Amino acid sequence: MKYFIIAGEASGDLHASNLMAALKEQDSQAEFCFLGGDLMVAQGGKLIRHYRDMAFMGFVPVLLHARTILQNIKDCKQAILDFQPDVLILVDYPSFNLKMAQFVKENLKNVPVFYYISPKLWAWKEYRLKSIKKYVDRVYSILPFEVEWYKQRDYTVDYVGNPCVDAVANRQHKNEPRETFLQRNDLPDRPILALLAGSRVQEIKSSLPKMLEAASAYPDYQVVIAGAPSIDKSLYESYLKSYPAKIVFGETYELLQQSEVAVVTSGTATLETALLRVPQVVVYMISGGWIFHQILNLFIRVDNISLVNLIANKRLVSELLIEDFTVENLKKEIGRLLQKEYRDEVLAGYDQLIETLGDEPVSQKTARLILTELNRKG
Repeated sequence: MKYFIIAGEASGDLHASNLMAALKEQDSQAEFCFLGGDLMVAQGGKLIRHYRDMAFMGFVPVLLHARTILQNIKDCKQAILDFQPDVLILVDYPSFNLKMAQFVKENLKNVPVFYYISPKLWAWKEYRLKSIKKYVDRVYSILPFEVEWYKQRDYTVDYVGNPCVDAVANRQHKNEPRETFLQRNDLPDRPILALLAGSRVQEIKSSLPKMLEAASAYPDYQVVIAGAPSIDKSLYESYLKSYPAKIVFGETYELLQQSEVAVVTSGTATLETALLRVPQVVVYMISGGWIFHQILNLFIRVDNISLVNLIANKRLVSELLIEDFTVENLKKEIGRLLQKEYRDEVLAGYDQLIETLGDEPVSQKTARLILTELNRKG
């Protein structure tokens, strides 16, 4: 089979690469053409565009990079026509991917479109459900509550489990001694406070300065930043002139498993942090402050934004969003996480969350369902 896959950011690259590996195990004739990242490249196939040239977030960045975005759309469409895939597999990234779903349905009518990692329509932009119903043949959901949400809106999805469970379970250096990690990264033997500032330039610029200032209030802890794979080291270093923090690239899981506490930008990393049982505070910043937050609340349909709290269906970890994401608030929350009673409460909630998600290999299950559907259609 010929698979065209589109992933537009670092987490999508990770999960798409694991799906590609599972597809190769079950389909010896698998061929890949894709938009994604280095992990997908390692699985083989033709890279059309790297996600670092696609991940634009927010109205102004999108406007400034409009020409690049339009070129990405044009090149992707042409690559699909040239490759003539047996299936299009979309991984999150809805603003781009739903355009590609429509294009395929209008130009390659016999090619099925599958969505792996559904857009978060239950949070906002529910109107996109109309496009999914029209242009997407199957949705493979990674969040258990999405099954009922879609069912109430007359669309059936397959819950396959969460790929973060696979990624964390299969991580490198899973059981390595703390001393080994510290030596490899030239870190002193002091407790670690980890900062995960996101995978996009805009996220890092808006969040990292506040993270560093708040973390500096705890001098007994060494501050270590998890460097995003698509971000140049110089961006992080520009903020470190006043703070004695270190940067670790390519070892986010290894860093977390050696950390006492973490400050995490909302996204997939919040769930990964929970699976590694690290007490965390979730932050998120968008320009516009209080006024923009109030406008946003008119469209957002959930009380929590972090995957941890959404899956737990309660406020398991603190969320500091937009105007609440201040240095003083973050200092306070870090302090709470260092207190035993609150830490134990968070860790007990993590254990329940982990039980809810289960441990069945997600990539293998999704690959099996995809091939079953393709064979049925064939």
